[in-house]
Amino acid sequence: MAEGLPATGEFAAACAADGEMRLAVRYWTGGLRLGIGDHQTGFTAADGEIAAGVPEPGAGVITITGPPEVWAPLLEAVPPRFAQISILTALGEAGLQRGPTDPLLWWQYLPAVRRAVELLRAPRVAEEAAVVKSGPLPRHDSPVGRYVHLELDGCGHRVYYEEAGSGIPMLLQHTAGASSLQYRHLFEAPQVTSRFRLIAYDLPYHGKSVPPVHQQWWEREYQLDGGFLRQVPLALAQALDLERPAFMGCSVGGLLALDLALRHPAEFRAVVSLEGALHIPGSREDFLGFWHPQVSNHAKAALMEELCSPTSPRPYVKEVSQGYASGWPPSFWGDLQYYLADYDLRDRAGEIDTDQIGVHIMNGEHDFSGTVEAGLEAHQAIAGSTHTVMEGVGHFPMQENPEAFIGYLLPVLELIEARAH
Repeated sequence: MAEGLPATGEFAAACAADGEMRLAVRYWTGGLRLGIGDHQTGFTAADGEIAAGVPEPGAGVITITGPPEVWAPLLEAVPPRFAQISILTALGEAGLQRGPTDPLLWWQYLPAVRRAVELLRAPRVAEEAAVVKSGPLPRHDSPVGRYVHLELDGCGHRVYYEEAGSGIPMLLQHTAGASSLQYRHLFEAPQVTSRFRLIAYDLPYHGKSVPPVHQQWWEREYQLDGGFLRQVPLALAQALDLERPAFMGCSVGGLLALDLALRHPAEFRAVVSLEGALHIPGSREDFLGFWHPQVSNHAKAALMEELCSPTSPRPYVKEVSQGYASGWPPSFWGDLQYYLADYDLRDRAGEIDTDQIGVHIMNGEHDFSGTVEAGLEAHQAIAGSTHTVMEGVGHFPMQENPEAFIGYLLPVLELIEARAH
């Protein structure tokens, strides 16, 4: 047995005793085979029941192998930057190899693979849940929600939004495939809401924004393009009579922030681009598992957890994944059209005039999609912009670690306020 690694029987017992793993392996017949140098571990599965034993490669078996030095950072109690994602993405680049495995099986049991690696870490058995500090809860939270009817691409849409606070209006855009729920913690921050009127909305086809009733939208594949996306905050600002609001978005919303700064600087006083970049490399085809009818939203949720920082409070990370698991399946896949294909400011970022509009870019240290390096590249291309590195934070700062995020956000809000006077 390799030093520090559990015996196969011990590991299988830990997996079988773990509630999250038991849910992730439902209906699985086959098993998991992990090769850590010369050490082999894993478990067998029969119709979702875990038993001890390292399965032989074959039908229903997922195999991952690699040298101990490659596995080592993945198995640290707190994995270093980007180490937590090597098991799920670019295995070859990381030095790990996936054995002959049906690609569909890989996507279906991605959550189980991810949890297995977590259970191998020190401490090996399920770690204590992070305690989120809170006092007595009020009877009601701060935001109040309403629906507004917007005309987008010549069609009426019933769009949900919620708001709280007073002062400078600020529109808030969620990430791909998600909803305005991601900003719930920000609504409860008096140091923000005493100075800013926060307005978070759900994109059409997301959250509480229902699809249009005058289109047969169910007959075509949903794909989000920039022309449609840019209309939403513009139409919402007009409908709510907002005078040059600020705009803050994350991921897809973070790219949209820079897109608006380029194309609509007169309509917004400032943009805050969370996890922003000039371009995101990759292809929608890399995420075909999120579109396959035999892969549940659980796989999507597992990958979103990998985008979070390993030090973010666990209940909030699970809140991120629950939001993704409960979304309309085509929404995330369709939003990637804008995120990975439609959006590209590499040749035009220098045209953004920060004398007209404030531009603030913020990137989480552990985000492997909108990386710190990508945000810095955008900052260097946009003269007069600011750039903030959020240490200990991943792709969903406002939801996965709101306390840390607000600490990074307040100086940016002061800059927006200063321009308003």
